[in-house]
Amino acid sequence: MLSGLTIRGRCLLAAGVAAGICALVLDERDLLRVAAFVIALPLLALLLTSRTRFGVAARREVVPPRVPVGGEATVRLHVTATGRLPLGGLLLEDGTPHALGGRHRSRLDSVPKHGGTVLAYPVSPALRGIHHIGPLRTHVHDPFGLAEFERELAGRSRLVAVPHHVPLTGLPAGSGLGTGEDGATRLRAGHGEDDAVVRQYRHGDDIRRVHWKSTARRDELMVRVEERPWHAGVTVLLDRRSAAHRGSGARSSLEWAVSAVASICLHLHQHGQQVQVTTEDCAQLASGAESSADGYDDAVLDALAGVRPSPQRDLVFSRDPGAGQELIAVLGETTAAAVDELTKMRPPETRSLAVLLDVRAWNGEGVGYDPHLTARRLRAAGWTAVVADGPHASIGAVWQQLCRETTAPESEVLS
Repeated sequence: MLSGLTIRGRCLLAAGVAAGICALVLDERDLLRVAAFVIALPLLALLLTSRTRFGVAARREVVPPRVPVGGEATVRLHVTATGRLPLGGLLLEDGTPHALGGRHRSRLDSVPKHGGTVLAYPVSPALRGIHHIGPLRTHVHDPFGLAEFERELAGRSRLVAVPHHVPLTGLPAGSGLGTGEDGATRLRAGHGEDDAVVRQYRHGDDIRRVHWKSTARRDELMVRVEERPWHAGVTVLLDRRSAAHRGSGARSSLEWAVSAVASICLHLHQHGQQVQVTTEDCAQLASGAESSADGYDDAVLDALAGVRPSPQRDLVFSRDPGAGQELIAVLGETTAAAVDELTKMRPPETRSLAVLLDVRAWNGEGVGYDPHLTARRLRAAGWTAVVADGPHASIGAVWQQLCRETTAPESEVLS
């Protein structure tokens, strides 16, 4: 209870106690009366202040609730008076995290009884993530400044700082088809999931698998082939292992990788492809099949905004990281063992692409990991691989290089 006393109130209370002791020792009744008054004054102020009904209400509005890193949002505090007594001289403190500029303080001279007032201040996120603004607090004190209590006017509000993303141009040859030559054939033929893959009937085949249309057309018994339905789509893999990245904060290699994944996903989705985002542990962050056409961009950006580094040191896959689809992997430091893990689960006919980050450039190291050697190993396994040379590498330029690499083999065949 006494914690609500200000320094002035505590000093006055201590002075009253000292005066009371002196009055008892000296047997001075007048001094004892003064001491009793001095002791009672801060205690009475403390009691009244703690039980005062505070007639102010507030709510917070963040516009817009989702901004890219480096963008700007506006926080609006709608303050209204709920009591009969006039209020003024309020000091409002909004708990803004350090990534948004730290705590914001504003003084409110008066609160109109009708309509209230609106206070606004800008915030600009310096780091990607889900930031919580609040709570909004003010202090209630007595007219003498002897007691003070903190009151919470509004809770927390969320501001999503989505990763920086850039517009891209071009597409890899046959992108979204999942396979190379077979995918291109499907595209030209116009085949889809409703088309049946059939073969001649063999002894022991289930009669329920007979495809009667093909049987009538070919005048021989044909059955459906039981194979996994073909889905046109792309899986984008984000390598978020902390051991595979260098640098810190907004200039780290992980942030470059997150921005690249965001840019690739939004670009492919704008071209009508179903894109799902996974991490190095095959955890799915976002899927185009589960999101509406209008909500996919927000869903993938929100998912990437919350990405945190993973303690996993090595790439280990128990299944195909691309789930049978075309795979675009954005990778940090990737060892020879990691290359084996990436390639062993991938069907050989399925298209696989990789963007390798030269993480040495993010911390100034000139020796150690060589991404160009890793790129050659991936190319030997049938992958298309390009290298991002450092933090100043343009995501758009790296993407265009990846598109050119996928079209190069076809150009050579045609020539």
